[in-house]
Amino acid sequence: MDQHGKHSESHEPETEGNGEESSIAPGGIVVGVDGSEHGQCALIWAAREAERRQLPLHVVTAYSVPIFAASGLDGGYATVDDSVIRDGAEAIVKQALEKVSGYAIDVDGSVENGDASGVLLDLSETAELLVFGTRGRGGFVGRLLGSVSSALPAHSKCPTVTVPLFCADRLGETTEDKHIKAERAKAGSRVVENVVAVGVDGSEQARVAVLEAAEQAQRMGAKLRVICAVPEYSGSLAWVPAPLDREALFKDIRVQLDAGLAWLKSHFPKLPAETQLLDGSPVEVLVEVSRGVELVVLGTRGRGGFAGMLLGSTSDGVLHHAKGPVLVVPDREDPRLADRVKFGPMLGAA
Repeated sequence: MDQHGKHSESHEPETEGNGEESSIAPGGIVVGVDGSEHGQCALIWAAREAERRQLPLHVVTAYSVPIFAASGLDGGYATVDDSVIRDGAEAIVKQALEKVSGYAIDVDGSVENGDASGVLLDLSETAELLVFGTRGRGGFVGRLLGSVSSALPAHSKCPTVTVPLFCADRLGETTEDKHIKAERAKAGSRVVENVVAVGVDGSEQARVAVLEAAEQAQRMGAKLRVICAVPEYSGSLAWVPAPLDREALFKDIRVQLDAGLAWLKSHFPKLPAETQLLDGSPVEVLVEVSRGVELVVLGTRGRGGFAGMLLGSTSDGVLHHAKGPVLVVPDREDPRLADRVKFGPMLGAA
């Protein structure tokens, strides 16, 4: 397989209807497609990222054969012809491979038999990055953002990127979605800065996300913007013994953000980076930020603030309402975290 625009196609599903496990274990970048506009946006973003990282791209679609209770007296079950569904899935993969054939990447594709989210989670075991679209209305992407949507960013073994249809124009794609068109008209035009923004909340997981965001900013030739948003205190914090001086609070956070930036620059000395301390709900702030930057990066499994909320009841607020791609970084060990304490006070530290 040539690394300059040529691709191989794999049209046979790697799993059979008998439930055998797939033998496929692609590395590099994996992107889920379903033939929709949403999947097309994810495909283009993933192809560009594969070029940036000089990694292979694996295009996958998943299907399951529906089983219906039979209405006959035998009380059995009726199934849809597997070959019909498989042929349609293979056509989707073939179309996707043709669409990215001009990129200087190694690319192949496969059709998998099984639940879409389960298939992608399995592939995340060996992938470096998992990419999928948002706001599907059925089929592959629809299942991804249905009742199991949180399974992908929260449980993936590798970082995930969700690519919303809202940013189709950034990727040279068009959309006929009337809701997206109406939202764009209401929001007006906005210049997208060559910036990677990362949300922090003082957790160790957020610091892992900062390191990943810095690496991504380097790949994209972008500036890194570290954002900390401080929400207004609510009744849930009624145990606070005395009114907090918000100005003093912001001053303390600023000192810690500056220390964090000094630490980051020690590992990425040539990367242009800045911090931003904002007043407001972290979810609302970062959804708005996503309109004007190339990428928003978030951590998972934080103990509070934004990263903590990602896996709570407000996760949909960021992942489903962002106006640009969102990279979610799973919790993991990183030796660079060890020297953070040398640079001064840390958010979230006792």
